[in-house]
Amino acid sequence: MIRSLILALCLLAAAAPTSPSASSSRPSVRTSSRSSATRTRSSRKCTSCVRDNRGRIQRSATARQSFKKSHPCPATGKSSGACNGYVIDHVVPLKRGGVDEPGNMQWQTKAAAKAKDKIE
Repeated sequence: MIRSLILALCLLAAAAPTSPSASSSRPSVRTSSRSSATRTRSSRKCTSCVRDNRGRIQRSATARQSFKKSHPCPATGKSSGACNGYVIDHVVPLKRGGVDEPGNMQWQTKAAAKAKDKIE
């Protein structure tokens, strides 16, 4: 519950408009060229992550099952099966060095997951 609250606050802070007078030391990542934006995204990929044959970061089914056992679905209260309206999210994304362990997982609504994916 606390993780969800913290995530919601982070999403609100990220979505809040900044004043034009506020200066940022971080350069803008957005570009008008599609090929340039693609190069920027690909350079941020995790190069040390173990990947499957489709190029995706390999996930542990055991870690996912362990998370479900210790954290039942918020919608149904069940420790197995589908959890409609929710997904299992990594607090620290795998591509940013997060571990694929139950301690780095949380239940997240599908809408919040889509919003988080846009800023990650």
